[in-house]
Amino acid sequence: MANTMQFDLVSPERSLASLEATAVQIPGADGDMTAMPDHAPTITTLRPGILKVEAPAGASEYLVTGGFAQINGDGLSVLAEKAIPVAEVTRSHLDDLIADARASHEAAKAGDDQSVVDDAAKLLADMEALGTHMSL
Repeated sequence: MANTMQFDLVSPERSLASLEATAVQIPGADGDMTAMPDHAPTITTLRPGILKVEAPAGASEYLVTGGFAQINGDGLSVLAEKAIPVAEVTRSHLDDLIADARASHEAAKAGDDQSVVDDAAKLLADMEALGTHMSL
């Protein structure tokens, strides 16, 4: 059994990480999960949250707003809608994310599809909870 796995995190703006990791905690849409070397192949969607990476070189954390994670036998790739290293996140970043989620919720309420409204309401609640969780 290998002690590390390849971890890659990319967003549309940039590649944020490409390193060997011992464990990665993923904010999955159906709950948090931890991927470790030799994890069973899995694909999951992400919800807004904190992605935590443990590596021999140290730990790091990233705020992600959604996306996908693909775990295969020797690595993990995360394609995030938006990702920011937690050390770089400011109250302004969170306010912008919450405002975007609020606007999406208001736009969804103008339509006829209740499932879209529910999804937008969940996104808004997740973004607001993220701000509380990060103490910003």
